[in-house]
Amino acid sequence: MELFEKKFYESMSSKVALLNRITYYIVNRKGKQMRPMFVFLTAKMLSGGTVVERTYRGACVIELIHTATLVHDDVVDDSNRRRGFFSINALWKNKIAVLVGDYFLSKGLLLSIDHGDFDLLRIISVAVREMSEGELLQIEKARRLDITEDVYYEIIRQKTATLIAACCALGARSVSDDEVLVETMRKFGELIGMAFQIKDDLFDYTDDAIGKPTGIDIKEQKMTLPLIYALNNCSNKEKSWCINSIKNHNKDKKRVKEVIQFVKDKNGLHYAEQKMMQFQQEALALIQNFPDSTYKDSLTLMVNYVIERKK
Repeated sequence: MELFEKKFYESMSSKVALLNRITYYIVNRKGKQMRPMFVFLTAKMLSGGTVVERTYRGACVIELIHTATLVHDDVVDDSNRRRGFFSINALWKNKIAVLVGDYFLSKGLLLSIDHGDFDLLRIISVAVREMSEGELLQIEKARRLDITEDVYYEIIRQKTATLIAACCALGARSVSDDEVLVETMRKFGELIGMAFQIKDDLFDYTDDAIGKPTGIDIKEQKMTLPLIYALNNCSNKEKSWCINSIKNHNKDKKRVKEVIQFVKDKNGLHYAEQKMMQFQQEALALIQNFPDSTYKDSLTLMVNYVIERKK
């Protein structure tokens, strides 16, 4: 990871001083860095412990693209905080934040092209396309609040799971030409991503110390799994009260608390937890036949961390 961080910082460098200041700010406020870890651990599990230059490039590209999407997300959500610090748009305004996101995106693409990693580029480009589609699908559906569980899974698969799927596929592809193997690891990442997002949804209903306040998804009219389950398992009267609360009273703290309680009473949290565990178990089943190694153990630890984390 230390070597990766050095390479990652180098891959962001620019002749423009302003960009370098922003890059420096981003690099020093890094998050959990789960994505590069998935790239490295997948590659090591499959290769028996070796990572090649291509693996580092794959991890850098993923982190560049991920950073670009976060910077753009904060502009879209008009968010002033990111990981407890000021967001780029809060410090440098939207126009700069959008351009910085574009810069990271192009840097990521060029890093692959300059080294002829077209197979890696394909994996990443598909992920970017799907993430954009997922966000737009969510926006389209949020207006009507009529989301089904299947549509919800499709949204989170595209929005969150595709990037983690791309990490595992990249890690595999960087050390192996075996398409079946790459696809297995892609699916593994996708299932972890699904569990990861459901865990995020559950944070909205708990008072845990996480970087996002309780009830924020309800305030933003985002349909999460606990809420979808509650709406599908209540009377018509309760349903219209709940939808009305989310649509017209989402700034009312007392009403938001009532909605959270309603979801809890309808077993929405329990149901979402069960689904999260199901995705976790499916992911672990995909790697159980690989030979035992410290890398496989670490991947298993990561999968468990995804659903046990407190933030």
